[in-house]
Amino acid sequence: MKIPKPGSIVEIETRDGKYEGILMESSRLENDNFLIIKLENGYNIGIDIRKIKGIRKVGVVEREEFRIKRHKFDKNKKNVSILATGGTIASRVDYLTGGVHSAFSADEIISSIPEIEDIANINGRQIFNKFSENIQPEDWVRIAKETAKEIKKGVDGIVITHGTDTMHYTSAALAFMLKTPVPVVLTGAQRSSDRGSSDAAMNLIHSVIVASRGNFSEVCVVMHGEISDSYCLIHPATRVRKFHTSRRDAFQTINSKPLGKVNNKGIEFFQEVKREDRLKLDTRLDTKVHLLKYCPGLKPEIIESIIDNGYNGIVLEGTGLGHIAETLFDSIKNAISSGVIVAMTSQTILGRVNMSVYSTGRLLLSLGVIPCEDMLPETAYVKLMWVLGHTKNPKKVRKMLLTNYAREISDRSLII
Repeated sequence: MKIPKPGSIVEIETRDGKYEGILMESSRLENDNFLIIKLENGYNIGIDIRKIKGIRKVGVVEREEFRIKRHKFDKNKKNVSILATGGTIASRVDYLTGGVHSAFSADEIISSIPEIEDIANINGRQIFNKFSENIQPEDWVRIAKETAKEIKKGVDGIVITHGTDTMHYTSAALAFMLKTPVPVVLTGAQRSSDRGSSDAAMNLIHSVIVASRGNFSEVCVVMHGEISDSYCLIHPATRVRKFHTSRRDAFQTINSKPLGKVNNKGIEFFQEVKREDRLKLDTRLDTKVHLLKYCPGLKPEIIESIIDNGYNGIVLEGTGLGHIAETLFDSIKNAISSGVIVAMTSQTILGRVNMSVYSTGRLLLSLGVIPCEDMLPETAYVKLMWVLGHTKNPKKVRKMLLTNYAREISDRSLII
């Protein structure tokens, strides 16, 4: 059986039925017994060669050169800068490997979704091109500095495109490092732009609406609010978390309400939003902080190794109201006596730490462990880096850690 070249439009007859689509290059990881075709709906299927009764070439895909098209400046529109860092919102499928890889520049993202230039004058710039699992604390600092540069140019809003897996770490870091007079919106995509169910376009369009018409000035995250395309939610930067690996509505606000929602008709706010007059950039971080999840069987040697490696802070992700096994108490005491700040969060996500209820929590409090109220573990981790970048004095650290700077602590945790 002669198989046409990849890029051919083929009709394949199998024992199970007929299929028509674009013949793709086989992934290195694929079994040689399968052909991969892209269907008209954008999805790929693998067809077992052993079931094929016939294959016929019916056409060839015309390859069109990608051209960057830009609208003219409109003085009646707001000015929004898009800063690209990579991630699925800036990705294409690599059919050689079968995976998704970062491919688009900031200008390519803008040209791929031309509707955003109907909303505002758009300026795009690439900061770097990384999947979010590769973004490090020094990258948070770079993003903050580049965002500040754009604000100093006088733009009305910023949109930062980012991979979704660690976007909540970056949003929290920016919330502590930036006091901004304009909206700073982080957004991404759960599904790449080549897929029929991609959320990339809507997330970016709604992010530009928020950045240009939000009339508030703080860092936030804008992502799909439900699995359909009806609206996006505006999440507080320090209160948001990804709850699903692939659903389009994976992001939720924790222990609070979203700031609001946005659709093509406009923005509806659920909370009173902040308005800052001036830009303030404060990127001092101490990255020698470790986020440690408690689990049964966790050995004291793990904590001792953190101390021995010169870490200045540990955020514990404890059970329930903020507990860990008593077998770890001596190592916690050793850490605190060595000058290491130890803070407690809960791995339950919803609710808040209350270490005064049970004897385990009270003993940890007596050792000097700082309860982090209803902060998310990831937010507490980022915040402790920021706090230790300003002071190593335990009393000052405690005061700063328990001060609400960017909605990270609330008087009352909500379940929405």
